[in-house]
Amino acid sequence: MSSRSSNDATDGAFKMKESSFRQFISRQPGAEFPPEKERYHLYIAYACPWASKCNAFMKLKGLEDDVIGLTVVKPVWERTKEGDDHYGWVFPETEDEVHGAQPDPLYGARSLRALYDLADPNYNGRYSVPVLWDKKKKTIVNNESSEITKMFNDEFNDFAKHPHVNLYPPHLKSNMEQVNSWIHYSINVGVYRCGFATKQKPYEEAFMELFAALDRCEDILSKQRYIAGSELTECDIRLFVTFIRFDQVYYGHFKCNKRLIQQYPNLLNYTKDIYQTDSIADTVNMFHIKQSYYRNQQALNPHGVVPIGLNIDFSTKHDRDRF
Repeated sequence: MSSRSSNDATDGAFKMKESSFRQFISRQPGAEFPPEKERYHLYIAYACPWASKCNAFMKLKGLEDDVIGLTVVKPVWERTKEGDDHYGWVFPETEDEVHGAQPDPLYGARSLRALYDLADPNYNGRYSVPVLWDKKKKTIVNNESSEITKMFNDEFNDFAKHPHVNLYPPHLKSNMEQVNSWIHYSINVGVYRCGFATKQKPYEEAFMELFAALDRCEDILSKQRYIAGSELTECDIRLFVTFIRFDQVYYGHFKCNKRLIQQYPNLLNYTKDIYQTDSIADTVNMFHIKQSYYRNQQALNPHGVVPIGLNIDFSTKHDRDRF
């Protein structure tokens, strides 16, 4: 989310910040972080598409509850430390303070920042989600979503309820790499490039790239059920987390206002299809999503008014089984 972003003052273009913690959980003998049941904990915000992708992998692999713990922060940023002006992700004090968010079960931390400080007292980067935490070493293993999802897919099969699920199937590897080469920058990051551009030229460039990529997806998905082939893959989860937020947030808030997802027949039915897959619907909390984007990003929405928006029922019938 915006906690991972910045703008270059010279060209007005949005830039993604690199993640800071890049350790790996591995089944290799002697690994510093081996896969173990109930050792690791995932912290997310429902608003963040990258964090939600990690949550989706946990659901699809069957790793939640008794394998990897999950805690969701409050959607609206608050002061993270007394006497400090930083605002960021915080935990509720009680289970019923904010529906869908939970107090920190491990240390009673007030903020996500406190966990970063516990992992590294000298840390001075961004306090972003997702965070994959090691309870044994009391540290952050990784906060890069693309690496966390790979670990969830590959390294926990001894404990997974659905070890047969492989969202990186080897026979689709080349297709996935080709698809990800354009959907990541043009769509996932593309909406942010539109929303946080501070000059007209980079905004228009991002806008044109975004809708060219959406048109390309619409064409591909008119011929096959999933974006990289006949199976559900990481590429589909990557697209889904952007599509599910598009009409409610990105269309207006990020000025991606050429066309709604619901105006693309294949993209709409595709989004419904993914939403209805196993427990994916449980990874979507539109209240959190809207509260977070519209109230946290005051540069784009100074008064923090949250629009009522569209009422889209993604649980209704889709046509993707025609493939």
